[in-house]
Amino acid sequence: MSAEACAENTVAPAFADRPAVGPGGGAGAGAGVCAGTERVGSFDWARLEHGLQRQGSVVAEKALTHEECDDLTVLYSRSELFRSKVVMARHGFGSGEYQYFSYPLPPLVEGLREAFYSRLAPIANGWNEQMRVEARYPATHAEFLGRCREAGQARPTPLLLRYREGDYNYLHQDVYGESIFPLQLTVLLSEPARDFTGGEFVITEQRPRMQSRAEVVHMSKGDAVIFAVRHRPVKGTRGVYRVNLRHGVSRIRSGQRHALGIIFHDAK
Repeated sequence: MSAEACAENTVAPAFADRPAVGPGGGAGAGAGVCAGTERVGSFDWARLEHGLQRQGSVVAEKALTHEECDDLTVLYSRSELFRSKVVMARHGFGSGEYQYFSYPLPPLVEGLREAFYSRLAPIANGWNEQMRVEARYPATHAEFLGRCREAGQARPTPLLLRYREGDYNYLHQDVYGESIFPLQLTVLLSEPARDFTGGEFVITEQRPRMQSRAEVVHMSKGDAVIFAVRHRPVKGTRGVYRVNLRHGVSRIRSGQRHALGIIFHDAK
């Protein structure tokens, strides 16, 4: 949602009976969405870009308030908001479950997706230039979703994940078709040590002819980790080369952990 639209919007609850917001935006996003969008714009993007360039992931602290996290968490029980539910053990993905939102997305999710995309698109274009990848990304998320639809990718990919004691998520990559945006983010909706223990977000990086490197990302409730979907550029002695990344979640030792995943490309 643009700053101009936020200024004109007077609808209050961000989680009223889900207004018609689908691919490319829409009306009725509410004051909470505007606050979230402005929050994204206020981040130190030079620091975030430096972290992404240096290690392929970076934490944007306090992307959501605790109240917004709780509002999203309670949506998990509202089956009418989702297009599908995945029980990980049935597919060999790990243990736990997640649900993909249907369109129209909840306004706060839609607002975050648009706001983060507009900031990440220039970074993604810079990465592709370094890696000599031809694809370039348009300035707005609506334009990018148009490309996804042209590629046969029209199913929304933002999701809510729920882990209980003993659950975990295998290392993986979120690739849903030929049209791929190279960055994504996950927002932690639960408080470590209070709501759950264990359940660390883990990223592994495989460089050519080297062993994998693991990174444990420490987050608090409301923090967003931004990270590479599949590849990132690394400068070596002979120029820039690509490294391969995967992400997952370690075993939950106690309690319950919820997270919001925002992937910018849609699925076939």
